[in-house]
Amino acid sequence: MVALTLTCHVLFIAAQVGTNIWLSEWTSRDNVTGERDERDERTNLNIYAALGAVQVVTSAPAVAILIESLAVAHGCVCGSRVLHDAMLGRCLRAPMSFFDTTPTGRILNRFSKDLDLVDSKLPTQLRQWLFAVAPLVATFVVISYSTPAFTFVVVPVVIIYVVVQRLYISAVRQLKRIDAVRKSPLYSHFDESVSGVVSIRAYGQTAFFVRQCDTLINEGQRAWYLIVVVLRWLGVNMELLGSFIVFLACLFAVLQRHSLTAGLAGLSISYALQVTAYTNVTIRLACELETHMVSVERIREYAEIATEAATHVPEKCPDDDWPQKGQIEFHEYSTRYRDGLGLVLRNISLTVNPGEKIGIVGRTCAGKSTISLALFRLLEAESGYISIDGVRIAEIGLHDLRSRLTVIPQDPTVFSGSVRENLDPFRRHSDVELWTVLDHVRLKAAVSSLTAGLDHTLDNGGEVLSVGQRQLMCLARALLRRSRLLVLDEATAAVDHETDGLLQATIRHEFAHCTVLTVAHRINTVINYDR
Repeated sequence: MVALTLTCHVLFIAAQVGTNIWLSEWTSRDNVTGERDERDERTNLNIYAALGAVQVVTSAPAVAILIESLAVAHGCVCGSRVLHDAMLGRCLRAPMSFFDTTPTGRILNRFSKDLDLVDSKLPTQLRQWLFAVAPLVATFVVISYSTPAFTFVVVPVVIIYVVVQRLYISAVRQLKRIDAVRKSPLYSHFDESVSGVVSIRAYGQTAFFVRQCDTLINEGQRAWYLIVVVLRWLGVNMELLGSFIVFLACLFAVLQRHSLTAGLAGLSISYALQVTAYTNVTIRLACELETHMVSVERIREYAEIATEAATHVPEKCPDDDWPQKGQIEFHEYSTRYRDGLGLVLRNISLTVNPGEKIGIVGRTCAGKSTISLALFRLLEAESGYISIDGVRIAEIGLHDLRSRLTVIPQDPTVFSGSVRENLDPFRRHSDVELWTVLDHVRLKAAVSSLTAGLDHTLDNGGEVLSVGQRQLMCLARALLRRSRLLVLDEATAAVDHETDGLLQATIRHEFAHCTVLTVAHRINTVINYDR
């Protein structure tokens, strides 16, 4: 399709130029002879009509625009989809260290502004550039044909154009990068402001955040202002070079007035007058194409970030009923949050027997939550290993590991969707089982009071539920999984003592035969545990 598009472009421009050249030859011949032959007139008219017919067949409204639009749109959509899928796949499988060191606004910037440029700007500019470069080439061909002496200055003129373009592109490319980077703090600030709008209003800091947003907008526009200034600089230089080409075309036409017909002289000068417009558009669009490729470069950067380990390791795939017992062993285990930082856990060795209830306590930054992160391999081992029922977790796939364990985090996660989708996203359980687990966690009455029951949609992270009810929802989700190993990472930190007691009673009853690890800072939470 691309080859067909270019062919249509070449045929259209060739027919257009050929028509003008033939018309100038025709008029010049009549002016020289002063006589008109009816047979020659018919031949000339037939040739002119044939050239016009080629223009009609390959004209932009008829064929070229349609084929070119299809080819460019299809190619750009495919390219954008490949880039988006690669970037999304890498970001979803990036290690936690990536999110610890990368602001949210920077990630949003890649998925919003950069992808928008790839989706909308690049295809349009590519089409416009194709429509601009073809007439420009045709213009140089016509001037060189009309006034052959012009061919001696074509190379120097092209070199000057290239030098000006390189000067422009080297400046604007870096300015585009700066502009893209300067927008990330604005996205982060806006996202954080929307998330914390309740606290902002409660403390009367609305005006402060508005001023901060205005400051970030002004900072973000500084680079864009310089881009506009550089674009005007390019326009002035292109106008000067275009005027110089018109001057040369006129000069050569005058110098060759004895050997040059009036038709060809007029053709050369009329085409020279169009050079400024075509060169301006061609070079500007070529530069914008190259600068907007910075967005592709930024997307490619995120499409090549390091990812976690493989989700499945076929030769090390555990049994379907693993873990059967729930025994955990740490053998001289050490880990760090990311390269360059110190060890968080140092040579930890412990054994958790099947079915034991273990409380993990300690001061802030003692490494309590790090143990749960290590179990799910959100942090990889620096030395030593962890085994569950005799299987070293570092040797199996991440999905095989994480799908067999259950965690109830400190911040309860409720997704936008129905109650059913939150409890059973893969539709593996019946309504009877869903109502049973809701009854066990004392949520049956609350869900029954909702308009559509299990099909009631929970928007905005489940704002219709209290924090305690969201935590109970996470507990109900864990009950459905029936895992032999349960991790509670300060799951009761945000709930009252009554809800805490309810959670612990449910865990003792429903997870009596499971191994439970609880990170806690209340003595009541782990008072009944084994160790």
